[in-house]
Parts: sequence; C-alpha cells; structure tokens
Amino acid sequence: MYFNFFFSNIQNLMLTMIMGLISEIFLPLALAFIMFSIGLGLTINDFSRVLKEPKDLLIGAVSQIIILPIVALILVLIWPLSPELAIGVMLIAAAPGGATSNIITSFAKGDVALSVSLTAIISLLSVFTIPLIVLISLNLIVDNYSSISISILDIAIQMFAIVTIPVILGILFRKFISNFSILFEPIAKKISALLFAIVLLGAVLAQKDNIILYFSQAGLITLILNILMMMIAFYIAKFFVSGASQRKTIIVECGLQNGTLAIVVATSVFGGGVYLIPAATYSLIMFASSLIYIYFARRN
Repeated sequence: MYFNFFFSNIQNLMLTMIMGLISEIFLPLALAFIMFSIGLGLTINDFSRVLKEPKDLLIGAVSQIIILPIVALILVLIWPLSPELAIGVMLIAAAPGGATSNIITSFAKGDVALSVSLTAIISLLSVFTIPLIVLISLNLIVDNYSSISISILDIAIQMFAIVTIPVILGILFRKFISNFSILFEPIAKKISALLFAIVLLGAVLAQKDNIILYFSQAGLITLILNILMMMIAFYIAKFFVSGASQRKTIIVECGLQNGTLAIVVATSVFGGGVYLIPAATYSLIMFASSLIYIYFARRN
C-alpha cells in the first residue's frame, strides 16, 4: 500500500517535470527552429515584392492581420464560450501563417513567392500584432482581466526572441552560407513538419482526458472560423487580387495559421490547459479543409 502510494507520487512528480521541460524548453525551441526554416527559404529579393508589387501582398496582410482577428472576435462574442476558450480562439486567429502554408500553396498551384513573403512579413510583424490582439481580446472578453497576471511587453519580447530572431538568422544563413542553406532547407522543412506534429500531438495528449469535451466546445467554432475566413478571403481575392495564382495564395494564407506559435503563446502566457485547445482543434481542421481546397483548386 505504502509502496504504491510512494510509486504514484514519484510517477506524478516525473510527469510534472517532463511536462515542465516540454512547455518551457521544447516548445520554444521547436517554434524557433520552425521560424528559422522559414528564414532559410527567404532571400532579400523576396521582400522587394513589397515595393514592386505591393497590392497583392497588402491585401493578403490586411486579410490576415486585421480581418481574420475581427471575424474571430465577432464569433467568440456571439458564441457561448468560456473566456479561456474564447482567448484561445483569438490566439490562433492572431497567429501568422506557418511554413505549411507555403507547401499547400505550391500544391494548389498558387503564387509561392507571395506566400513566402506573406509568411515572413506577418511573422516578423507578430511581435507587435499578437500582443495587441491579446490585449484587445482580454479587454473585450474577460470581465476582470487585470486579475490575469500577464505582461504585454513580455509577450512582445518573447515573440521577438522565438519568431523574429530565428527568421532573421535564417535569412542571414541563406545570404552568407547559401550553399549549405540551399541543401539544408528541404531537410529543415521536414524537421519542422515533424516538430509541428509532435507539438500538436503533445497538446492533444496533455488534455486527453478532456479532449472530447473540449473538441465539442471548440471544434465547431474553429471549423466555422476556418471555413468562413477562407470564403471571405475568396471574395476579397476575387475582387481585389491581380491573378488566379495570387488569389489561391491569399485563400491558403488566410486558412492556414501557425498552430505551433499559438500553442506556445497559450502555454507560456496562460499556462496552457483550456487556452491551447482551440489552436489544437484548428490545426487539425485546417489540414482537412486545405486538402479539400487543393483538390478543387487543382481541378480549376
């Protein structure tokens, strides 16, 4: 009896230590590597699109940075959600597109250069946009958000450390160690995909006892957010974007978010738990919807 009690306590302590190492060390490092791999695929010339062809990039950026969070905010304000789940939905809406969106854009025969530029620029801007969206969301969703001990400056610093710096390092590697970078980039993309899968699986397993309940609470709203935003992006791109391949890119970028980043912010800022459930459900849903979109995009 005493042995079982002692063994159970040791097991719980070990599990707590492992989860602490995952959330405090593995998650930030995994995200940093994913952002570094994005930087490896970039050159300085990719950013010249802002000056040469600003219209498509500006429309894509506005759709993702402004319209997507507004759509998410409207949904969480009218949907009967707990404040924790509502903030979680806003975190995935605030996240930039990930490296996966560049791959999906390629499969859909979209403008990959535009996709890469959007991913890079919005990722770099997330050091400002994510803290701002978190602050606005807390003000509108949580009645007494001052009781939540968070620092917007700390979020901004964290975004700079694990998003901006790795992207810049990747660009510098591509610039000054180009041969190695070109060879390593496809490997880095595969490692990034594996890391994303591990992070997503870890988020689901951490809440495995409640995952059905949480999916019943957050699954439908994240599904609606994903489909609704892709439909909105379709009509925005139809009327304002220059060509068919660029339209496909805008749709993909507005549908695929950086789930790893949303999970890292939910874990490091809010302690994980319920806050990261929308990022996990959205990440699963967006792959299904993107595959369906690719099927129709390639047919047309």
